[in-house]
Amino acid sequence: MPNQDPNFSRVNRKRNKSRSNLILNGLIGLVVVLIIIVGASIIIGGKDETKEKDPETVETSGASGEESEDSGMEEEQPEDGSEQNSVDENDTAGETESGNDTSDTDGQTESDQETNVTDEAAEGELVSVTPTDEKVVTETVVNESWAPIGTAQSGEHVSSYDGESVDWNEKKKALAYATGLSEDSMIFWKIKNGGGPQKSIGIVSTRDKSQMYRVYLEWVDGQGWQPVKMDKLSTLDFDY
Repeated sequence: MPNQDPNFSRVNRKRNKSRSNLILNGLIGLVVVLIIIVGASIIIGGKDETKEKDPETVETSGASGEESEDSGMEEEQPEDGSEQNSVDENDTAGETESGNDTSDTDGQTESDQETNVTDEAAEGELVSVTPTDEKVVTETVVNESWAPIGTAQSGEHVSSYDGESVDWNEKKKALAYATGLSEDSMIFWKIKNGGGPQKSIGIVSTRDKSQMYRVYLEWVDGQGWQPVKMDKLSTLDFDY
């Protein structure tokens, strides 16, 4: 292998070193350029984004305007709601007043009821049912609407208990009228004097004895027998 000139080797080393430095500097320059480009891109992109954002801001402002309008509408809704509430409150107040009126009406009604009771009593439309402690009686009924049943008799009235006279049959008719039963569905256990010449008492029941009554009758001249009181019986097992 031939010997190389030391000077030539030194020159070659310098050249190689220069090339390496050149390549390194070139790479560094390239990196710097890339950094500048990237930085510029970022800056330009930022500006573009800023520019793009401005319209968005404008649009958002427009949207805000719409939202403001919507907000205005929404604000109107509570007003409407307030008006509705006012109406409701007025209605409630009206109802309350109506309630007060009702209370007054109730008060008047109670008073009117008392008046009506009196009127009904005067007109013969009042029914009273009174429980009793009597052994054979469950309750006593007095119906002011009971009226004389009418009569075919004329002249001085004489009460009859013969079982076949007009007066006897009119007593049966009055007993059926008081109980609300038909004569055909009834058993007439006894019809007797009620303590005076113009008073009678009838003991009757349905044929199955599910309903039993003691009815008090009084004679009204020219109008016939009128029921005045009725006992609802619990048994027929007593002295009648």
